Amino acid sequence: MVLLQISEPGQSPEPHQRRRAVGIDLGTTNSLVATIRSGTPETLTDSEHLHLLPSVVHYGASGSVDVGRAAYAQSSEDPLNTLISVKRFMGRGIEDIKTLGSQLPYEMVASDSGMPNFKTVAGDISPVSASAEILQVLIERAESALDGALDGAVITVPAYFDEAQRQATKDAPTLA
Repeated sequence: MVLLQISEPGQSPEPHQRRRAVGIDLGTTNSLVATIRSGTPETLTDSEHLHLLPSVVHYGASGSVDVGRAAYAQSSEDPLNTLISVKRFMGRGIEDIKTLGSQLPYEMVASDSGMPNFKTVAGDISPVSASAEILQVLIERAESALDGALDGAVITVPAYFDEAQRQATKDAPTLA
C-alpha cells in the first residue's frame, strides 16, 4: 500500500483515472475505514453492516488471531493474550509505559526496537504488529467493499504524537 499523491484541482497528471483509496482512522478504542463515493464520504461496513471495528487483537494458543468484536469477547477470559488500546503503546519506551498506569493486564518484555513487546501465547508481539492486524482487517473490508485491491490509503495520526509514535504508526501499514 502506498500513500496517495495529492494534486491541486486541474493539476493531476491523470485527472480521470479511477483509484481505490481509503482513509483509515486507527483509533485507540475503535477503528474504521472510509472512502469517497460520488463525492460523498462513506464509512465502509463489515459483513454485519457495522461501521466501527473495536481496536482489539486476541492471540490464541493454537496460533489463531482474532480482531475486533471476536477478540473483545475474549478479553475477560484471556486478558494477557487480548491486546486492547495498543495505540497507547506505539512508539513508547518501557519507562514511558510505566507512566501509563500500574493496572495494565499485560506482561511486557523489552525488545531491540526500544518499544516493549506484549508477551502472549503466540510469542512476543509488538504494538506495531498488533496495529498491523487491525489494519489488515480494515484493508480487507475496504477491498471487499470496493471490489479490488487498494491503490492507497491515508491513516490518521494524532497531532500530539511525537516522531517515534508517528513512525511506529507508519510502520504498521507496511507490516499489514
